[in-house]
Amino acid sequence: MNLDALDPAHVEAALTDCGALSVTFTDAGDDPVLEPAPGEVPLWTDTRVTALFDAGSELENLTSLLESKLGVSVLPANHIEELADRQWEREWLKDFAPMQFGKRLWVIPGDATPPDSKAINLRLDPGLAFGTGTHSTTALCLEWLDRIDVTDLSLLDFGCGSGILSVAAARLGAGEVIAVDIDLQALSATRQNAERNGVSEKLRVSEHYNGSSGPHDIVVANILAGTLIDNVGFIHSVMKPRGQIALSGILTDQVDAVSETFRHQFMLDEPVYQQGWALLLGTRK
Repeated sequence: MNLDALDPAHVEAALTDCGALSVTFTDAGDDPVLEPAPGEVPLWTDTRVTALFDAGSELENLTSLLESKLGVSVLPANHIEELADRQWEREWLKDFAPMQFGKRLWVIPGDATPPDSKAINLRLDPGLAFGTGTHSTTALCLEWLDRIDVTDLSLLDFGCGSGILSVAAARLGAGEVIAVDIDLQALSATRQNAERNGVSEKLRVSEHYNGSSGPHDIVVANILAGTLIDNVGFIHSVMKPRGQIALSGILTDQVDAVSETFRHQFMLDEPVYQQGWALLLGTRK
């Protein structure tokens, strides 16, 4: 059902009262909400509401019951369908195959068999956090990490998401990795993925960066352009002289703005592009 002008809280409450096991709001158009601030739950201009009911639920009168609870004569466009029983929380894995990044790195979903047993195989389950390697911003960062030598270096992953970049750096030989994110689900996913890949001892996960481990040889920040611009002073302050940065989450039309902000304190290379996204690499002056 599309949300239209209905209040989302009332719709969720009405569906729950009718026996819904879960209620999900998704984008019914093309209006992405990329990274809300902590505590914010913005919705899309065109929002779809999906409710999941138990197979034994009586749904014949659901439409009229919802109309009554919401105080409307006719519900927005909607339909009811029966779903086959399956483990829905793992359903996404069927489209997630092993992926190679550079020469050494592979990202392996769940219990899939690695195509190359001698490669550096990252076992990954992102949970609800961002970062599987399928997105261009993550792929660009992974390919860069594979190209450089991180042996015994200190790396800060600023906005770690699923922890994929932190785990990759640790597996590639980094001496110490600090993973920071404001999303508690991201921190949980990062800890689990670090344990799954045997790097928990060298990877520290935190909601707040206290600077006790810095300065760092490398800072990787796969977030958003606006957040990068807002944090240029912080990123500069936690790095060693001649330290390396990798900035992603930048759309192609945002490259100039980010570059202009960072070039005062960093020597920047030419951007690397992939499917509308960019990776900015540089060295702290």
